[in-house]
Order: sequence, then C-alpha cells, then structure tokens
Amino acid sequence: MNQHLTLSHAAMADLPALTAVEAACFPPAEAATREDFAKRLAVYPDHFWLLWEGERLVSFVNGMTTDEPDLRDEMYQNAALHQPDGAWQMIFGVNTLPDCRRKGYAARALQAAIDDARAAGRKGLVLTCKDHMVHYYAKFGFVEEGVSGSTHGGAAWHQMRLTF
Repeated sequence: MNQHLTLSHAAMADLPALTAVEAACFPPAEAATREDFAKRLAVYPDHFWLLWEGERLVSFVNGMTTDEPDLRDEMYQNAALHQPDGAWQMIFGVNTLPDCRRKGYAARALQAAIDDARAAGRKGLVLTCKDHMVHYYAKFGFVEEGVSGSTHGGAAWHQMRLTF
C-alpha cells in the first residue's frame, strides 16, 4: 500500500474534496450534496474517516450515531438526529475515487470507522448497500438483514449490520 496515505477526521475545509469524491462515486439522485455535507460536518466531523494520498482525498467513510437500530432515509438529510453517545454507528457512504479502487483504500477507511466504533463502546455499525456489494461488506463481518426500508435515491438497498 502507498506509504503516503494518511487517515484523518474531517473539517469544514474538507467540504469541496468530500463533495467532489461523492459526486464521482454516486449518481446524482444518491449522492450527498455540498449542503448535506456542510450540515454533517457542523455536527459530527469526527464521524468522517478520510484517507488522503498526499493532498488528494482518495476515499472516505461517513455517518452518524444513534440509538435507533435501523438506518432511515431521514438520517441522510437531518444531521440533528445524531446522538453523540448513540449505540449504533450508521454508515452513509463508503467512497473511493474510481481510479483508486481495488487498492484497499475503502477497506482502510472502513476499518478505521469500525475500530473507532468499537473503542467508543458502541453496539456496532449499520449500513445499506446495493446487492452487488453485500459480499464486500460481509468480509468485514457485516451480516445482511434483507432489503432495507430505505428508498434513498430511488434505489433498492440491503441493510447490513456488524455487531460487536
């Protein structure tokens, strides 16, 4: 793996880079907007795990914490639903620039989120993904719970949970 990789939490100054990577990873109907990220960064910047290759953001994971056991669509837009001591770390996105995929970057950022959730004493993590990604998250110990109630971006999602 590239020795020039660094992992950090986010700051408002990272907003342009986050927005650009998100737009490269998701179709417009599913991508978080600049405004969505600004609201999230204002409330829970430590729940962003950013992987940098030098000065270039190449991958990141983000989400909020809550006592609610299931990821709901409203959570994507309403940063006020974040509960700092929440039992569950929700994951809204695992993003890696298309030209940086298959290098272990997403795995490194996701593992940092898992490690931080475990260290914080949370029950685990919850995410939703499309059918073709279920096997990827299973490698980290996430268990597929069926089709999610989420209709985010008009897509079908599978809810997956990693319980400690």
